[in-house]
Amino acid sequence: MNYAVIFNSCAIIIGTLIGKWLGSFFNSKIRNILFDSIGLTTIIIGISMGLKSNNMIIVLISLAIGGVIGEFLNIEKQIESLTSFFKNNKETVSKGFLTTTILFVVGPMTILGAMKAGFSQDNTLLNLKSILDGISSIIFASIYGYSVILSAISVFFVETILIIFSKNLYFLMDEVYLNDFTAVGGIMILGLGIRLLDLKDIKVGNFLPALLMVIIIDYIKLRFSF
Repeated sequence: MNYAVIFNSCAIIIGTLIGKWLGSFFNSKIRNILFDSIGLTTIIIGISMGLKSNNMIIVLISLAIGGVIGEFLNIEKQIESLTSFFKNNKETVSKGFLTTTILFVVGPMTILGAMKAGFSQDNTLLNLKSILDGISSIIFASIYGYSVILSAISVFFVETILIIFSKNLYFLMDEVYLNDFTAVGGIMILGLGIRLLDLKDIKVGNFLPALLMVIIIDYIKLRFSF
């Protein structure tokens, strides 16, 4: 077991506990300001990641196919059902879990950090990500409460799988795969920002299959050179 993965999950848990405690002192006006701050920042992060694409057509096709699959599977609804043990504000809990999971899991730092940790035992990038995730957890938990802690589970499993299979998945560090994967994730994060600002209730969870689709489409493109 890699200690950096445990450190990352613990950082989120500790950040959540601190954020939940701080949130108890915030009134509705402060919460609204925090929502707007997070929403605007999330949009900027999404745009910056989305612009890293090597081929925007591939990103578009991946999102379209992945979104249709996710809509058919009703992934967002399934995620909401996972949070059913929270008797109150299930929708808010679901949004908190989904938002923080995507932000903490989808991105180049997760892939690069886990690949380096698994392939060369270099935990530097994952440790840096842990600090950033911990700080972000404080802010998100002040709004979403304990639901943020659920993202620690997602982070633990995703990073563990990437580290275990790092030798088989090392091709993901190729610029083509990494950039297009980052772009798809960035557009999903942009959707989260739009949702946080209540501009449109985009079902971002239904786009999760697009993260797999972009890898498959890039592989086919490179394999057959078109």
